[in-house]
Amino acid sequence: MTTEEKLQHFLQSSMERSYEESNQILEDYKLALDKIFEEHKVNKQRKANLEIKMEREHIHRDGNKQLAQAQLGIKRKLSKKANELTEKLFVEVQDLLEKYMLTEEYTNLLAQQIKEARAFADKFSTEEEITIYLDPADSGKQLQLQSITGVTLFISKYSFGGGTRAVLPNRNILIDNSFESKLEEARENFRFTGGIHHAN
Repeated sequence: MTTEEKLQHFLQSSMERSYEESNQILEDYKLALDKIFEEHKVNKQRKANLEIKMEREHIHRDGNKQLAQAQLGIKRKLSKKANELTEKLFVEVQDLLEKYMLTEEYTNLLAQQIKEARAFADKFSTEEEITIYLDPADSGKQLQLQSITGVTLFISKYSFGGGTRAVLPNRNILIDNSFESKLEEARENFRFTGGIHHAN
């Protein structure tokens, strides 16, 4: 082999080796770039997912806050309406009571309350002192009720809306059958349910 052929062979071998090395370097560089790109994609996707998650949580919190505010507003309106209707109801009840107090049934109720109060006192002793009061509005019924029950009755200095009140002074007992107390108790225990479905 001549020198020129040797040189040609050396040049060709060197070129092939350089070409292979260049290809390997390019392939390694490409693989490195692909790896960096994949890591970049993963990081970007993770960051995007985190931002989406945070935004969803923010929207959810904001939605819950708005829902809570709307519910509070509705509850306030319902409470206000319930109070208005409750007041209206008790005004109507008061009106019905006033009409009821003009009836014979009311007189019979008073007589029954008086007899029951006297019977309660008699459980302690037939001599047990008891003072039974009528509302000032019922003063016109005093004699009739005394005649029916055989009990001496007194007219209260203060109105209690009808019914009776009785005191056993020796035992510090008050028997309060006044309409005022009954109405107050009913008002305290009243819960306006409203709506289509309600307790019977």
